[in-house]
Amino acid sequence: MDHLKEKFKEKAFAQFTAMRAMLKEHGDKKVDEVKISQIFGGARGVKTMVWDTSQLDAVEGIRFRGYSIPELRELLPKVEGGKEPMPEGLFHLMLIGEVPTKEEADFISREWSRRATVPAATLKVLDSLSPETHPMIQFIIAVNSMSDGSVFSTRYADGMSKSDYWDATYEDTMNLLARLPRIAAYIFRRSFFDGKHIEADESLDWAGNFAHMLGVSDDPTFKSLMRLYLTIHADHEGGNASAHTAHLIGSTLSDAYLSFAGGLNSLAGPLHGLANQEVIKWITEMVEKIGTDEPTKEQIATYVNETLAQGKVIPGYGHAVLRQPDPRFTAQRVFAEEYIPDGKMVNVVWKGFEVIPDILAGLGKVKNPWPNVDAHSGAILVHYGMDQFNYYTVLFGVSRAMGVLAQMCWSRAMGFALERPKSVTTEWVENFVKKA
Repeated sequence: MDHLKEKFKEKAFAQFTAMRAMLKEHGDKKVDEVKISQIFGGARGVKTMVWDTSQLDAVEGIRFRGYSIPELRELLPKVEGGKEPMPEGLFHLMLIGEVPTKEEADFISREWSRRATVPAATLKVLDSLSPETHPMIQFIIAVNSMSDGSVFSTRYADGMSKSDYWDATYEDTMNLLARLPRIAAYIFRRSFFDGKHIEADESLDWAGNFAHMLGVSDDPTFKSLMRLYLTIHADHEGGNASAHTAHLIGSTLSDAYLSFAGGLNSLAGPLHGLANQEVIKWITEMVEKIGTDEPTKEQIATYVNETLAQGKVIPGYGHAVLRQPDPRFTAQRVFAEEYIPDGKMVNVVWKGFEVIPDILAGLGKVKNPWPNVDAHSGAILVHYGMDQFNYYTVLFGVSRAMGVLAQMCWSRAMGFALERPKSVTTEWVENFVKKA
């Protein structure tokens, strides 16, 4: 018996009933007003969707079902002898709204292991591509290819009741999450290790097995890093580009595979998921120009000012919402301080943290001079031997699937409508301004 599904059904039905009652009584009340600058500025800050799995606060950072990242590192179940949370536990929390027991997290591990077989057709599609094809393109194609076996699409074609949409979506969600690490590792090994694949170790947890199949480090703390990495990147409320894209596509009743693949296409954009590799590229270029991998804070400051003088941004610093150091940056720093305090690349990141915010703040026009999650992740990955920078966004995608798909289950259970905002023309705005 799938206790996770039964618990979700109970929670979702209760919330659906409460939502219908609230809309009946308060549905006409106004929540927000839209400025012209927001119409032209990407709808920044416009409250127009429900996303229950996480919420982003400008000061406190991301909270998953109300819990901060430091609290999650303390409360979520861990593998025996481990210090980092199991991503399976975070998925349970996002789906159910309750911190799971170790037994509940282990159940998800077993379920994902049981469902993890990748369709032969998907591997055949990947093998037909050049190994030099960008890893994200391979990843997106692989996810799209699995739509052919979607439980939701099959049941929908058979006349499934709307009240059962959530059930079929849950099945697709569990199947897709189970397969993602194997697909991602398959792409990694075929692209960078001549197709010398590493068989899964089903005795390991989801993130630990992913680290094992990547095969970049025998250091057991690399598995710990993957548990932390996949946890802290899992969700960032619904307004970010990849989550919103997946939500939009899902609102058309596209299945989980097509919806998530659409989100991955957004994640692949330079203004979203490519930031982590841009940070490493910038650091690498800096140490090469300075001539040492142990630059002083003064040398870093000089290079930062040179970068700014060229009209460029400092990658890894600033955030659309946050106005404090990103808690995900801090979590990675805590990890690195414990396991790799002498790592040269991470020490460059730490020195940068001591000088870059003051320089950016001194410009007088930077809203957030603090580091975000991308400022640190690449440096740790390089330490463990993963210097294939153009693969980093695939790692991000594997993690982000948990939040996107957990929310998709809720969206289907709540019967959320097709997303259809109203657009206006520039002429309409000009006429509005004249009348105003």
